[in-house]
Parts: sequence; structure tokens; C-alpha cells
Amino acid sequence: MFGAKEDPMLCKMLRSPEFPLLSKEGDITIGGAFSIHSQISEPSLSFTGTPEPLTCSRINLREFRFAQTMIFAIEEINNSSSLLPNISIGYKLFDTCGSTLPSTGAAMGLMNGQERSLGKNCSSQSSVHAVIGASESSSTIVMLQMLGIFQIPVISHFATCACLSNRQEYPSFFRTIPSDYYQSRALAKLVKHFGWSWVGAVRSDNDYGNNGMATFIKAAGQEGVCIEYSEAISRTADRSEHIARVVRVIKSGTARVLIAFLAQAEMNILLEETLKQNLTGLQWVGSESWITAGHLANKRYSGILMGSLGFTIRKTKITGLQEFLLKVNPRQNPQNNLLREFWEATFSCTFQSSQLGQTQCSGHERLQDIDNPYTDVSELRISSNVYKAVYAVAHAMHSMLNCGKRGEMSDRPCLWKDGSKSGEVVKHLQNVNFTILSERQHFDENGDPAATYELVNWQRSRAGDTVFVGVGSYDASLPSGKQFTMNGIDIIWAAGSKKRPRSVCSEGCQPGFRQAVIKGKPICCFSCIACAAGEISNSSSSAECSQCPIEYWSNEDHSQCIPKTIEFLSYGETMGALLAAFSLFGASLSLVVSCIFFHFRHTPLVKASNSELSFMLLFSLTLCFLCPLTFIGQPSEWSCMLRHTAFGITFALCMSCVLAKTIAVVNAFRAKRPSNTVLQCSASLQRTSVLSCTSLQVLVCSLWLSLAPPFPYKNTAHVIERIILECSLGSLIGFWVVLGYIGLLAVLCFVLAFLARKLPNNFNEAKFITFSMLIFCAVWIAFIPAYVSSPGKFTVAVEVFAILASSFGLLFCIFAPKCYILLLKPEKNTKTHMMGRNWALSIKP
Repeated sequence: MFGAKEDPMLCKMLRSPEFPLLSKEGDITIGGAFSIHSQISEPSLSFTGTPEPLTCSRINLREFRFAQTMIFAIEEINNSSSLLPNISIGYKLFDTCGSTLPSTGAAMGLMNGQERSLGKNCSSQSSVHAVIGASESSSTIVMLQMLGIFQIPVISHFATCACLSNRQEYPSFFRTIPSDYYQSRALAKLVKHFGWSWVGAVRSDNDYGNNGMATFIKAAGQEGVCIEYSEAISRTADRSEHIARVVRVIKSGTARVLIAFLAQAEMNILLEETLKQNLTGLQWVGSESWITAGHLANKRYSGILMGSLGFTIRKTKITGLQEFLLKVNPRQNPQNNLLREFWEATFSCTFQSSQLGQTQCSGHERLQDIDNPYTDVSELRISSNVYKAVYAVAHAMHSMLNCGKRGEMSDRPCLWKDGSKSGEVVKHLQNVNFTILSERQHFDENGDPAATYELVNWQRSRAGDTVFVGVGSYDASLPSGKQFTMNGIDIIWAAGSKKRPRSVCSEGCQPGFRQAVIKGKPICCFSCIACAAGEISNSSSSAECSQCPIEYWSNEDHSQCIPKTIEFLSYGETMGALLAAFSLFGASLSLVVSCIFFHFRHTPLVKASNSELSFMLLFSLTLCFLCPLTFIGQPSEWSCMLRHTAFGITFALCMSCVLAKTIAVVNAFRAKRPSNTVLQCSASLQRTSVLSCTSLQVLVCSLWLSLAPPFPYKNTAHVIERIILECSLGSLIGFWVVLGYIGLLAVLCFVLAFLARKLPNNFNEAKFITFSMLIFCAVWIAFIPAYVSSPGKFTVAVEVFAILASSFGLLFCIFAPKCYILLLKPEKNTKTHMMGRNWALSIKP
């Protein structure tokens, strides 16, 4: 029966994509387009004869299962009393051979049959009402370009190109598998989730691969993932050299993760070349076209693909499908060449008796004993899409033919109309909404289903077989942060390792460093540059360093901001303690001198020195020595106001006393005959002048405090790494008026004392006042540039030093000579010696 000689031309026609491989008549006809064969032999073309039909070979058992699943769904609907009652569904299955050229012939055959007679015109009604297929995006696009003209709906189970969602170009297209737009974005999130920022990419050189990879690259860029290389594989190119070059690129790359957006045919080609070049150790991330392909999960490729990750649609269980598949036998239709080819490929036998060295097929072999992609129903993912597509057409036709509606008798006969147009089927397909395989099936405005995926990982079972384990999921309908979830199941990585591979162009920078892009390279390739002073980075992927807040500074590692060091002249540091000690020493010394003068108050020297002004001067000097204590310590509101006003008033009092003393000396030597009246008048004038001069400074300070008083503030501008606590002057005019007034008194004292320095006297006090004023003026003239240029706490130290230096200058120059005579040379402490011989004779009566 099976050994009969066949007509070679008939075999060619039956295996040509222009003729249906499997068909059945019915009231409604559903077309099918599957890549049942994976290799195509293109005939040589000439202008002298009719081209021979395209011939396809190498049966694809997985695609053959898809085709049988379509037939199973149709038979199931025909046996149903609730869906399309009294209406029979027929089918015509064509082979696209996974290529665009035979897909064109399949589309023509689906529209008008395979008649070649030129005497017939194209009928207005297509031979099919809807088409299931094709298995590839490029083939589907080619078919749509012709079928779409006649509004024949095409429902694909495996065409995932995002370009097919364009309703303007493809208004009659639907699919039961999500668009690659979502899968590509899911893959980008997957890569980002595992920290792979440096990946390689290979794709099919067709609409499926090019569009899918373009979306992935865009989404990966948004996630901060860089592509080291992106290579395209074409099944029609010179395989030996082209594929070898692609594998060499992959092998020489530094990326340890490879994104393979490939159809099964290109994946097969690539894997063979990787075996030749011994390419191992890569983490493969695959698209749904091959990630659950059972024929790849064999020992031949396990060393390469073990640990692969990828998204696929959820697997389901179709009741009765396995039994139906196992019943397929060439004895059902002995004339069907496809069934015979399937049987020969499955059992490695032949029905041709003339072929030697091969086992003879009997037709009684058992499919139950075979384990191949056709009989394997453990991973029904794409097959379930075919099943859903058939039922979607059936529900659309059920609605269009006004079959039994909800609330009516379910066995109400359908109102069949021969003139039903394909456009009506498209309209009703857009509105279908039904539950099948425990899922809700409907199409959105673009003809796409809900985009949900399962993340699968290739793992090895205890028996040593490769199994696809679900480790996560992706649901595009959820908010962005909740779309991708992991199941908590342990993942096996590349080559079966339990350690996650790293795939980065540059290792992450340590905290305290920032990433600097290397010119001419992607952003994932960078060098690490230390953060500048005052900036930090506390993560290993900081592209920029963060500036610390104004009152904070970076720590030594530049990994966190810490409060800035607060700086002020304190008693606890050496400089502050020394200045405070000198201040107290000067005040104590002034008190000691006061005690000495009080003890010798009745002696000629003290009387000649104008004891009242001397005690007043010593009191003011004591206050001047104590004044620096207000400058040392943490500035406060009161200390800021006190330090400057106390400094201004005490020094004004001091200079007023010195000025009064200088005037008194000049007046004393100008008087020819001193009298009590003159002395009393002079004493009153001295008190008045001291009080007046000091009161004027008090008035200036009062105005300063009332209008713009000094206040404490944190200086962060002068030294950026520290906070300098200092007193703001409030009013610069007030400060310089106070200082200028003191300087004016000092200059007057110096001028008067200088003019009186040569008066005839053994103890001429004007001479000592002159020296003291020289020191005082020199100190304060030097103070101005030093004060302006000194940083931070040294500004205060300079001011304190000037106060102490000028005070010590006045104390030593004016009182040291007197104390020397009082304590060490008492014989000179006489009226005669004080006035000198010539002056004594001149004032005798």
C-alpha cells in the first residue's frame, strides 16, 4: 500500500507551498500558514521556461504540532453543540517554509485556491474566511500585504513584531501572542535587574529580529544598559563565513551576557557554529521564539545553553490534544505526502522500497514510544496560542452568524449567508471576549492580547534532562515598578553555575568616586575619578558627585557629609590660652603699678606725675588688658556687642587720660609761677577733657549699637571646609569711626608730647609719652593690613594682639621709668631732682 510508485511531479506539487498540505471542506474554511518545513530550495530562474515550483524540505516537528493543534481545535468545535451549531468548519493548511517567497504563494492559495487556469476570473469571495498564522513576522507581513487588501483577517500565534500593531497598515491583523514591544522592554528590565550593564546582542535579520532588537536597545538605553555589539544573522546568507564571523565577534567581546533575539532557524545555525568554535561561558538571554524549544534542550547544546533565561507565554494544558496527536498516522490518508514525510522523519524509516540501507516503514509504528518536539506536550505555550486563535475565529463567526445568543436556546441554528464579507469577520473578531484555557481572551484596539510573560530558566533535573523552570513573571498591565517580579526560586546561571555572572564594561566605582565617561566609548565604559572636596558619592554607580549642604563637608573618603569643623579663638587652644594669659598678666601688672603709686602717693615723683590722671590711666589700662577676654571664646550676641564697644570706650578713656596728662605737662612747664588757683583750674580742666573725650566715644558706640550692632554669624565663604564663628561688625562705618577716633586722640597725644619732649626737666614725662605713642601708632597702623588679610580666627588674634601690644607699650613706656625710681632709685625721688637745678633757681622768690 505504501510502497506504490508515485509520480515525481505530483510529489513536488504536494510539497510546494502553493498547494495546501492538509485540507478539509466545510461551511466555514479557516486557512492555516505554518513553517512546516525549515529549508527551501530555490529553483534557478531563466527567461526560456516556466519556473519550477518552490520545494521545501526538512520537516519541523514543532510546527507540525502547531498545525495538528489547529486541526484538533477545529474538530473540537465541530463536535460542539454550543459553538457554531449546525455549522461545519473546514481548513486549508499551507507551508510558508519560514521564508517570505513561499509565504506569497501560500497567501495566493488561501485567497483563490491553486487553480492555474487563465480562463477563470478571481472570485469576489475568498476561499477562506480567516487565516491562522504565520509563525514568523516577516512571513505574516508578506501575507498581510495581499490578504489585507480583501480584509481577510489574519490571527497569528507566533508573529511578535511590534510593527504589526500598526492598525493603519494592518487593519485586519490579530494575534494571540504579545507584541515584541513588551517582550523587548521586559528583557531590558531583566538585564537591569541582574546588574548586567554590558551585553552583546544577536538577532535575526528580518522584521522579527530587527524590530525586536531596536526596541530592546532603546529600552536598554533607558535602563542604563549598553550594547557592546549587535550582529544580524540571515539564513539566506553565506552561512560558513557570515556565521563564523558573528561567533568570532561574540567570542572576542568582553560582555558575558548575550541577548539572542533569534528565530529558531537562525538559532540552529548559530548554535552549530558555536560548537565548532567552542564558545562557552556565556549567559544566554533568549526571546520567546526559542527559549522553550524542546529540540534545543538536548545534550548536544546543554553545555552552551544551560542556565539560559528568557520570557515566554505561560504554558497551559489542552485536554485531549496528546491523544489526538498520537492518533496521527499516514494510514489516515495514504495519498498525503506530508503525513508520510512526518512518519519517515519521526521513525527514521522510508516507504520507498527501492532505497537500500534504510528501515522500511510499516505504518504500524507507535508514536507513544517516541519523545520528540511533536509528541512533547509538557510545554504547550505556542500551541495554546494556535488553539486560542481558532476559537477566536469561531466566536467571531458565531456572533456574525447570529447563532444562539445569551439567554436564548444554545442550539439555535446559525443564519448562514453566502454573501458574508470578510470585513464583517474583522469587525466581530475585534469584539470577541471569551474565556478559554482558564484565561480571558480578547483583543485591544491594535489587535493584541494582554501582555503577560513567564520568566523561564534552563535547569537540569535529577534525571539529567533539561527542564524549563518558571522563576519570575512580567505583566505589562501593572504599574511600572510592579511589572517584573521574581518567584524566589533559585536560578541556575551560565553552564550550570550557581554564581551569577558579572557583565560590565567597567567595574563600579567605590564610594567617594564618580564615573567619568571615556571619550569614544558607551556610557557604561568609564573611569573612576575622586570626588572634589566638599562633594560625596555614596554608591558604586554615581555618575556625579553630590555637593554637601553648606554647613557640612565631605569626610576623608568622600563617602558621606559630616558637620564642618567649627572654628573660633577658644580658651582651649594654645593661642587663645596664651593671649588670655597675657591679658590677665597685663591687667595684674596694671594693678601692681597702681598699688605702687598708691603706696608712694605722697612722694614728689607721684605728685609730679599728676597722681589723679595716673590712677585714671592705670584704671583704663587695666580695662584695656581685660578687654581681649571678650574676644576669646565662642561668639555670642552679647559678646559681639561688648567686645567692640568695650574696646572703643576703654581705649578712648586711655587716650583721653594720656592726652590730658600731655596737656598738663605742657601747661606746667609754661607757667612761670604756679599757683593753687592755676593747679585747681588745671585739674578741673583735665577731668572735663577726659570725660568729654570719653563721652563722645560712648555716644558713637551707642549709635552703633542702636542702628547696626555687631552680631555673631557663621562664615562659610572664607574657608569652605570649615565654619568660622565670628562677629560681624554690623556697621563698618561704626567700627572705623570708633577706631579712627582712638587714632585721632593718639595722634594728638603724639604731637603734643613730641613738642614737649625737650622741656628742661630731669624727669620729662612728655618724652616717655612720645615713645608710648610711637609704639601705639605703629601697632595700630600695622594692625589694619594684618586685620584685613588674616583668615578665620587669626583675624581675632591679630586684633587681640594689637590691643595687648599697645596696652603694654603704654604701661611700660609711661610707668616703667617711674616705678624704677620709686623702687630702685629712691634718692632721685626728690623735688629738687625732679625739677632740675636750673628750673629750681628760676622759680626761687
